[in-house]
Amino acid sequence: MKRRDFITLIGGAAAARPLTARAQQQTIPVVGYLHAGSPGSNANQTAAFRAGLKESGFVDGQNVTIESRWAEGVYDRVPALLANLLQRPLAVIATGGGPAVALAAKAATTTIPIVFVSGDDPVRYGLVASLAQPGGNITGAVFFNVALAAKRLELLHEMIPSAKVIAYLVNPNNPEAEQETKNVQAGARTLGLDLQILRATSERDIDAGFAKLANLGVMGLLVGSDPYLFNRRDQIAALSARHAMPVIATAREYVAAGILASYGSSIPDAYRQAGVYVGQILNGAKPADLPVTQPTKFELAINLKTAKALGLDVSSQLQQRADEVIE
Repeated sequence: MKRRDFITLIGGAAAARPLTARAQQQTIPVVGYLHAGSPGSNANQTAAFRAGLKESGFVDGQNVTIESRWAEGVYDRVPALLANLLQRPLAVIATGGGPAVALAAKAATTTIPIVFVSGDDPVRYGLVASLAQPGGNITGAVFFNVALAAKRLELLHEMIPSAKVIAYLVNPNNPEAEQETKNVQAGARTLGLDLQILRATSERDIDAGFAKLANLGVMGLLVGSDPYLFNRRDQIAALSARHAMPVIATAREYVAAGILASYGSSIPDAYRQAGVYVGQILNGAKPADLPVTQPTKFELAINLKTAKALGLDVSSQLQQRADEVIE
């Protein structure tokens, strides 16, 4: 080969490599992941979402790119974060942290597929036409923790049968708060309990709420289903210990942090299923053909170490019913 031809060949190959690399990069789909909470507090959920994606053959950084945005419990940030995500060529939008984020995504696009995770009925919020046939460009996974609020209240009363006054800690900025509050109020009436509602949108509000409990005669506290309160579970657990207050919440992560008990479906499993759905959509499935998944198991977790510190005797029957007992 002549020297001039060799130089031309090498030069052409060098020029082609960046073009090939750019072409390959452009073919990697981008998934926008928008969550109402914060990354640290929701690490298990994110890991489950990625595991679901992997089940469908997609790994972040290899054959898919995940662009994450976090509202840190401030719902007012969602529109701006979503607008920022939409500047990317998104193949799918995945949302977490409740219906508010999913509704914002649905309002923003009718063409990009959306996969949501929600703790309340997506039909009631108008997210989907039905669970079996969601319709449009949206589907997802639901774990129904809002509907289980009255059951959590019942379990708390079972652990503290002498309690006449129970408090309910709720974030009023959460769109799910109104319905969950109604569920808790109905449960309290059934059990003949005096319900004190504590509203909290900040760390200071949570501190102030716990400071009121003794004066109100509260003997137990129910924590509402909310990404911000979930983010503050370590604070809630610490205050529970400081004020000797039995607390029940939505997820086992609260119990691991030190509160008395939790009852609900597996939130990580819902995120895993959302990841599976995102992968299936990337492989060609249509959201309208994927029914909204529902939980098949509800889990009770009890922290016996906390119960002992609170001077509570959790019955052996209740312990046997628990899916997880921390000693």
